[in-house]
Amino acid sequence: MAERTEKREEQRGIRPGQRGGFGQPGRPAEKAKDFKGSMRQFLSYLGPEKAVIIFVCIVAAGASTIAVLAPRILGGATDEIFSGIMLAMNGAGGIAFDRVGAILLQLVAIQSVSILLSYAQGFIMAGVSMRVTYRMREQMSAKIHKLPLQSFDKTTHGDVLSRITNDVDTISNTLHSGISQIIMSAAALVGIIVMMLMISPLLTLVAMIILPMSSIVITAIIKKSQKHFRAQQKSLGSLNGHIEEMFSNHAVVKAFNGERASIEAFDVHNKELYKAGWKAQFLSGLSMPIVGIISNFGYVAVVFTGGLLAMGGAITIGGIQAFIQYTRQFGWPVAQLAGAAGMLQQTAAAAERVFAFLNEKEEPAEARKDGPAARAQGQVTFEAARFGYDPEAPVIKNFSARVEPGQKIAIVGRTGAGKTTIVKLLMRFYDLDSGKILLDGMDARSYARDDLRSHFGMVLQDTWLFSGSIADNIRYGKLGASDEEVVNAAKSAQADHFIRVMPDGYQMTINEEADNISAGQKQLLTIARTILADPDILILDEATSNVDTRTEVLIQRAMDNLMKGRTSFVIAHRLSTIRSADLILVMENGDIIEQGAHEQLLAKGGAYATLYNSQFDVDSNA
Repeated sequence: MAERTEKREEQRGIRPGQRGGFGQPGRPAEKAKDFKGSMRQFLSYLGPEKAVIIFVCIVAAGASTIAVLAPRILGGATDEIFSGIMLAMNGAGGIAFDRVGAILLQLVAIQSVSILLSYAQGFIMAGVSMRVTYRMREQMSAKIHKLPLQSFDKTTHGDVLSRITNDVDTISNTLHSGISQIIMSAAALVGIIVMMLMISPLLTLVAMIILPMSSIVITAIIKKSQKHFRAQQKSLGSLNGHIEEMFSNHAVVKAFNGERASIEAFDVHNKELYKAGWKAQFLSGLSMPIVGIISNFGYVAVVFTGGLLAMGGAITIGGIQAFIQYTRQFGWPVAQLAGAAGMLQQTAAAAERVFAFLNEKEEPAEARKDGPAARAQGQVTFEAARFGYDPEAPVIKNFSARVEPGQKIAIVGRTGAGKTTIVKLLMRFYDLDSGKILLDGMDARSYARDDLRSHFGMVLQDTWLFSGSIADNIRYGKLGASDEEVVNAAKSAQADHFIRVMPDGYQMTINEEADNISAGQKQLLTIARTILADPDILILDEATSNVDTRTEVLIQRAMDNLMKGRTSFVIAHRLSTIRSADLILVMENGDIIEQGAHEQLLAKGGAYATLYNSQFDVDSNA
């Protein structure tokens, strides 16, 4: 399985060890990244929500500040009760329960306000996080269609999926709860310190001893865990890529008994994710218990010192109670901030991957927006075309050919000769490294890509159908087509009969994997789609490879009718299907080594004759 993947990558121009993500080809996970830069870009991205976030921060700070008052108010109730008890013991009075009750009502009131403010900020931030992630996913979806195919040569589909789902979810969780947690913890920490100073500066100084110790621990943990959070996100993308690849080609895996290899590869990715995730979560989780232990030492020191001060009359019993509560609460915001620091590391790693995708270089701007005429004539000229997925290893080296309007051109050659690459260059999926491709005498690069591609119709060996009705899949070739046009296209493609015997006919739903129809039927539907599009120039890449002999004959007739008056490029391994071609180009190592009609090339006894005769012998033996 791994060998097949490497071979496939080599065909796409990926050298061993070069695979990486967007913006980071081949970059090792442990290499330091720009944490500040990523967070700065993330905060800049939140610009449209800035006013709402500031308001939420104020509300969150208000909720924490109000909640901080509770121990001081409760301490007042303790002093009131203690004073009443002392008066009662001296026979001078008793506990003033009305004042104690008023204090407790005040306590209930501020706690209620704090809860309402907390609920309000949570509700508002839920909306902010959903709006931001909606916009982020929308931009990523649009970005996919603006990227050149080279951008996908060095990353897996699963990695892209991981960025759009897992990484954006990480950012969403931070927006929903992380920002509020940081603000509330910071406000609580400041409020607690202020209240502690108001009660006793000396006790506050004793309690503050824990701060530098906590800071040192948190800083060390953050520095240690950062690389593991990055590795965790990258491993998650690799795992998703493997799962997507295996399950989308599950039948092939089963057919070649590749289950064990697939499981072993999954185990490798899963173990990498486990190791990175375990280390990241373990180190991040250490911060709260360690800070808690340090806080307990501070708590002991406060209790001892507070007792001495109370004996000297420098502080009241209620003051000691309130201060001890503040001391115990002091560790909570510190621990929360420590946890938030780890969460920010994970968010920074996720944001870095998302923005690397959004910042990926898009297809170059086109020099002109003047497309070909309403109907292209179909003259195509290659002038010393040179191209390589890796510029240092060209696939097409010196390709020159002239195709006249209406001609049927067959491109043949051994696997890896560059046949399919020619098609990709025609459609401007890639641009030449040097040389030209002319359409009707004009450089293809001077046309807008969408205008250029609107004149081409493609039927590929690898069929693509989406989850939807059969009619909608055919209508993809011409979105505004009527039902009658869809049916006529299906008839021309010899697909109408099998469609009508299907459950629900043209309204039958093709499932997500498109495995509820056969491979040949899928090919017929893609041919019908192309017929409906009524293109000026046809590209047929092994269009009949997945159908039986009888269906192939019927399709060939439909294609012959469709190709009349249209320039057609036919890539074929079954040379019997291109005998009627006006011109056959024989390719080897990115160059044309022979060209001519079928009979001429056979008479030469060269490379084409060798290919044809070897195939004829194989067919005869079969």
